[in-house]
Amino acid sequence: MNKLKLLLFPMLMACTAAYSQKTASDRAYWLQQMDKLARPVLSHLAQDDLRKSMPVVVSKRSDNAASRTQASYLEAFGRTLCGLAPWLGGEGGPAMEVALRSQYRTWVLQAITHATDPSAADYMSWDSPGQALVDAAFFAFALVRCPWIWEHLDTAARRQVVTALVSTRKIKPGFNNWLLFSGMIEAFFCRYDLPYDEMRMDYAIRQVDHWYIGDGLYSDGPAYHNDYYNSFVIHPFLTAITEIVHGKNGAYAPFLDKFKQRDERYALIQERLVNPDGSYPVMGRSVIYRGAVFQHLADMAWRKELPAQLTPAQVRCALTAVLHRTMDDPHTYTKDGWLNIGVVGSQPDQADFYNTTGSGYLCAVILLPLGLPDTDVFWSSPQAQWTAQKIWSGQDVSGDHSID
Repeated sequence: MNKLKLLLFPMLMACTAAYSQKTASDRAYWLQQMDKLARPVLSHLAQDDLRKSMPVVVSKRSDNAASRTQASYLEAFGRTLCGLAPWLGGEGGPAMEVALRSQYRTWVLQAITHATDPSAADYMSWDSPGQALVDAAFFAFALVRCPWIWEHLDTAARRQVVTALVSTRKIKPGFNNWLLFSGMIEAFFCRYDLPYDEMRMDYAIRQVDHWYIGDGLYSDGPAYHNDYYNSFVIHPFLTAITEIVHGKNGAYAPFLDKFKQRDERYALIQERLVNPDGSYPVMGRSVIYRGAVFQHLADMAWRKELPAQLTPAQVRCALTAVLHRTMDDPHTYTKDGWLNIGVVGSQPDQADFYNTTGSGYLCAVILLPLGLPDTDVFWSSPQAQWTAQKIWSGQDVSGDHSID
């Protein structure tokens, strides 16, 4: 590992130096942030010593410290992989990036093998505690987002993955966004032509649709909560699950039509939440997920589904500002490179009762647009102001309007 650090960090710095234009340096900065975040998790799991190496801090308000600690390793792994998946599935680019991707691909295949092998030191608990359902779903979403991973796992590792994910069926999801976690695991099975339970997907789709409250927003269960779960889970999971099952049986077109309009509206709302300095309103639960607040906007950019009112450049610049605001503080990581709990730097009091060190790695999902090649307009377009910058600099900007 030390040799790899010595080799790849200079390579990545060289990659940064090789970019002379600001638009290109945005991507280099994103790659630096990705590597800094993901390297400890994936390299240690690839060596089968994540449990030995990763320190787990639990919330001071934890409901069950032992249970939360047990879940923290799968949290860190599943969430990190979910954010990196599109980039891992990419091809080409500058030689330094190609080399970095090759190294991460190797680590990921080894990491999955260890995480799902009952004889490995880093074998993860997939069927308990209940939190395992959440992060098994993020793991499944990663495999959906990056077919390359599934295609390159050997037969034994594939069997292990299937066994692990099937075991999550014994966990009863909560009557809220958790329905989508059960649905996503079945969507993985459906995506790769494995035996699946369509009812779990259908129920999640129909029930979450029933919780639509208007103007691109869903309540998280019967009651609305003013938080970011529409982005952490609901929009990205709901659309992905529906597209997968519709691709199998063609029965969900009316839902996809509705979801497209809502997805576009919520992307517009998300872009307007980014303040001129890259900050955003910190509200609701799970705020330590940092840039995951904007998973939906990042997902729409990666899938090239942004509404016509948003240019890829303004979204890139807005998300880059969020990355700087949430990740650049010198206390973001421990001295050994593990992510601290917080929104900016280390803020352990921001943790909810279920948060641990592993939870915060969901911030990786802001990096989804790295799955677009460096030649894509998202990366190659000149710098552009996002909506809040335009408004607060006195420019005349079109008004914002509800869709309902």
